[in-house]
Amino acid sequence: MPDTIADNIRRIAATLPPEVRLLAVSKFHPTEAILEAYEAGQRHFGESRVQELLPKTEALPADVCWHFIGHLQTNKVRQLIGRCYLIESVDSLRLLDAIDSESEKAGVVTRILLQVHVALEETKFGFTPDEIRDYFARRQFETLKATHICGLMGMASNTDDIERITADFRAIRSIYDWILATCPDLRGFDTISMGMSDDRDIAIREGSTQIRVGTDIFGIRDYSSH
Repeated sequence: MPDTIADNIRRIAATLPPEVRLLAVSKFHPTEAILEAYEAGQRHFGESRVQELLPKTEALPADVCWHFIGHLQTNKVRQLIGRCYLIESVDSLRLLDAIDSESEKAGVVTRILLQVHVALEETKFGFTPDEIRDYFARRQFETLKATHICGLMGMASNTDDIERITADFRAIRSIYDWILATCPDLRGFDTISMGMSDDRDIAIREGSTQIRVGTDIFGIRDYSSH
């Protein structure tokens, strides 16, 4: 008999250090599957499309913590404000400014992560390490009115080369440490979201505080209806 979603969550959670949060990547999975994970005690779920996340927020319990982990277009920001626990994929100053502006208008503070790009693939989004360092060296975060930067998010290169994956995660962690050393007065800058189903053990070893796991919880996604 195959493992249930609840079995998968319990098995993965048992392997995590107490300081590492499990984010269940629920994109492309139905509300029934998310509810099964919820009933097993999971509260943090990750979605990558605004049009899929919004109906799920209506259909599922109010104490679910929704994370937006996909590429976010500025014209979709307004729909997302006030609906997310954390927007993890803030990959440009333009997007950050849009989130801050819409959050201020809505009278809420939006929690975000800055996405840093260290992977080999040009197709992945994010700030370069130099752009991130420049942002914090100039203390540009002080201009934000309704946005709280909680940390960094990143992905390793899509490769079987363990040394490359390790180096990517180590680079993200080193940027995080540099930011804290440069801006020691930062508050609530405590999240490093890195590591997925295939590379989470390496990510945890290199200092991740949150792993994003989909396939190992929910099984292979059904893309046919998307």
